Formats: sequence, C-alpha cells, structure tokens
Amino acid sequence: MAKPQVTIPIEIPDIRVLKSEINPSGDLIITVESTKETAVCQRCGKVIRKFHGHDDWVKVRYLSVFGHPTYLRYRPKRYRCEYCDGQPTISQGLDWHEPNSPNTSSYEHHVLLQLVNATIEDVAVKEGLSYDSVLGVLERRISDKVDWSRCLRIDRLGLDEIALKKGHRDFVVIVTSRLKDGRMAILAVLADRQKATVVEFLRSIPQRLKKTIDCACCDMYEGYTEAIREELPIVRLVIDRFHVTQAYRDGLEYVRKTELKRLKNELPAQEYELLKGSMWALRKEKQELSPEEHQTLGRLFDLSSDLKMAYDLQNRLTDIFEEHISVKAAKTKIKKWMIAVTQSGLHCFDRFIKTLVHWWKEILNYFVARETSGFVEGFNNKIKVLKRRCYGITNVAHLFQRIYLDLEGYRLFA
Repeated sequence: MAKPQVTIPIEIPDIRVLKSEINPSGDLIITVESTKETAVCQRCGKVIRKFHGHDDWVKVRYLSVFGHPTYLRYRPKRYRCEYCDGQPTISQGLDWHEPNSPNTSSYEHHVLLQLVNATIEDVAVKEGLSYDSVLGVLERRISDKVDWSRCLRIDRLGLDEIALKKGHRDFVVIVTSRLKDGRMAILAVLADRQKATVVEFLRSIPQRLKKTIDCACCDMYEGYTEAIREELPIVRLVIDRFHVTQAYRDGLEYVRKTELKRLKNELPAQEYELLKGSMWALRKEKQELSPEEHQTLGRLFDLSSDLKMAYDLQNRLTDIFEEHISVKAAKTKIKKWMIAVTQSGLHCFDRFIKTLVHWWKEILNYFVARETSGFVEGFNNKIKVLKRRCYGITNVAHLFQRIYLDLEGYRLFA
C-alpha cells in the first residue's frame, strides 16, 4: 500500500528538483540542478556565460523533513572565462551552499540557532553530527573578532576581567559596549589584561567609532586606565561605583572582624550567640533590614561604638553616591565625609581614602551621568553560566564566538 505523500516547497532559489528518494538509512535524498546560466570569474570578477561541463556529484545536508535527515545532491556547473588569459574554467557559485562545506547555508543557520544557550555536545547529539562538525559550523559562520563595519556606535565602553579557570587563574578581559537604547555588544575577549594588550585593541577601533564613545567604565586596574588615557584621551574615564563601594566596605569589614573577635573573648557564649547574623545585617542596605536584623545590629552597636561609627560613615558615603547631584556638590560632600572620618579617630578607612585621593577625578566622573560598569558585571555572570554549561572554554577565540552567538543568535538566526 502506497504511503500518503505531501508536497513541500524547497525554499532555495534557482534550482530544479529532479527526483527524491529515501535511502536504506532513512535519509531523504533530493537530487537537484541549478537553473542559473552564469558564473562569476574568480580572477577578473566578470560574469561569464560559456558553459563548460559539470564537476563531480556533491551531497550536502539540508533541513530535516518529518524527522528524516535530508540531503541535497547536485553537480556544480563549470563555466569558461573568455576574458582571462588561458581561459580558465570556474565552478558556479551558489548562494545556498559555500564550496567545500558539507551543509547548505540554511542548515548551518539551523545548527547555530540550536547552539544558542546550548553546548556543542548537546547539538551534536540532537542533530546526529560529530562534535567537530558542529564546531566547524561555528568557526565558519561566526567570526572570532568584532566586525567593525557592522558597528554604528559604541556609547559606553566597559572593561572587566574574568578567570577562565578556578582559583582566579588565566584572566581574560571582556570588552563590551552598552548602547543608549540599552542593547549590549561584545567587542573583544583579550587574552590577558596587560596594558599593551588593551592598547592594541583600543588602537584597532576605527576613528569614526572612537568619536561615538561617551565614557569608558572600568575598575581601578592601572593596565586599563593607562591604556584608556593613552588611546582615548578625550573620553571620560569612570571608575566603577561598585568597585569604589567594595573598597570602602572593606573598611567596615575590618572593624567588624576586629570587634567580633574582641567580643567573643569578652562576652559569655550565650550573650555572644545573640550577635549571630550580624555580618549579613551589616552588609545589607538599611532599607532592606528586617526587624530582627535591626535588633541584632542594635545589640552589636551597644557593645561597640567603633563599629557603629564605621557603619554610619559607610552608609553616609553610600547615600552620597545614591543622590542625583552634580560633580561639584559630590566633591563638597565627599570632602566633608573625609573630614568626618578623620575626626572620628577611626583608621579603618585610611586605605580607602588614599585610593579616593589617587582616583579622585575618575571617581567623581560617576556623577556626570551616573555611569557604571554594572552592565559589564551582569554580563560577566552570563559568561560564567556559559563557562559552566560548556565545562570551561579556554580558547579565547571560541569564547568570543560563543558569547557573540548567545547575545545575537536569536536576532540573526531565529
């Protein structure tokens, strides 16, 4: 009894279907021929029309049909160029298949779509391909560096590092852009965070795009800041507010450890137990504290006036960074805060104040437009998920390709 059949159009222009069959392995083989009557000479670039013959049969993977792996089978046409010396013969180029690729372009787009937020191994299993075949699609279709010709502007430049291996080893630098409409773009994955490496990348940015950079956000690493000052001298350099916050919170953390160690030796165990949870309460924003945490902090501050002073000073500085104020107003308020620290007699913020003085202009630049590299930090968390999903990616080029695909894959291939 004949099986029911349906007709499905092949979404490929300029071909004629000659026949279709299912082989013993269950693969659907569709034999086609090109209906194009011209080719383009690879030497002179002219359109040529003198037909010469055919190459050997080629079989390439196409989109599966009803669960059957599907292949297109065809013989590339050859044409003779009468314009070039020696009249060489040229294989006809086809929009739907790149020479030497085992797949049609549409199938490779399908594979790349499956790779978004997935692993190469997963896609290989689902598509019945080898790991190297899927990797080959990625390497053919996704560039391992940014295509500047497709970038219209950069707006906010962000630099931050991540460790490729556990234990903060093998740092690479993630360079990103955040556009005014909120979209993010990956610009580079640099092999290390040396100044020379960062300078080399910044020099590669076309001049037309450098003019679109409003600011550059990074942490207090000299390799980044010196490279930016050298190559982007008119760009506003902003030390990320959250790295600044971490620096002055270290001062409170030092007092907390010192005071709790003292109180553990001085208080009865039962009374000291009442201070349990104070570490997390101290780290929380004031408005997020629960009634129980307020109570815990109250007990702690009754026992340690130094810790209360450090806590109040920390929150006072945080409040300044939360305010929507001008650079001039911020400068005045931060100077008053520094005076208050000196008058308190506490030394826990001494190291931070040195940092503050050293990076004074770059820290105050935050108040120009309240830019941060928070977008970079959030993006880095996505990269960490990618690394865990793929059990680590140590190849910098592959890391760029995977990040780019996760960011842009749905827009490009869905």
